[in-house]
Amino acid sequence: MTTTLITGANKGLGYETARRLVEAGHTVYVGARDVRRGEEAAARLGARFVQLDITDEESVQAAADFVTKDAGRLDVLVNNAGIVGVRKPIGETSGADMRRTFETNVFGAVRVTRAFLPLLEAGTESVVVNVASGLGSLAATNDPDRIEYTVASLDYTSSKTALVMVNSQYAKAYPGIRFNAVDPGYTATDLNGNSGHNTVEEGADIIVRMALIGPDGPTGGFFDAEGVAAW
Repeated sequence: MTTTLITGANKGLGYETARRLVEAGHTVYVGARDVRRGEEAAARLGARFVQLDITDEESVQAAADFVTKDAGRLDVLVNNAGIVGVRKPIGETSGADMRRTFETNVFGAVRVTRAFLPLLEAGTESVVVNVASGLGSLAATNDPDRIEYTVASLDYTSSKTALVMVNSQYAKAYPGIRFNAVDPGYTATDLNGNSGHNTVEEGADIIVRMALIGPDGPTGGFFDAEGVAAW
């Protein structure tokens, strides 16, 4: 049985990814800060709930201890939890604003990955999927023909760029684990007021696809919603 942890899995892309992986036969741990919402989501999905605040070191370690005792291993980690940031004009975005967004979108993913590395290393075909964004792509955000070019956001966009590099560095340091960053595309979720043109089902496709790759699959890459390597 494949054991999977998904952060921020009580709604949106995380929830849909969990649903699809449960259908694929995975034992899925729904990671969420809010106990009530997390437990309700896990019950609907036929999954297991683990309380997890990725901005809190003690919460992350407690979650790792729980999964260690409960399952003894972790085969797939999906770092999905994230925030949209402060939504301020670039010139008004402060260092504190940047720190708050990076605390979740970058440092949170690092906290979770570090805490679960021993469980991931114990497996033979372990996978980590980091949910990034096309807004973190230097090519896309500098191409006037792309929608990403029109978005002005200092904290969110740079945090997703940083996450792609974090993914790359982990992939080189741990060649036995498949690390890949993905862009689910402009997906309708709470993060953007449900304004995205992709459904959560469409957005989750690339996350699920990378969660299911085998030992011969890619690693260290950044893939768009169609599965094409991007930067």
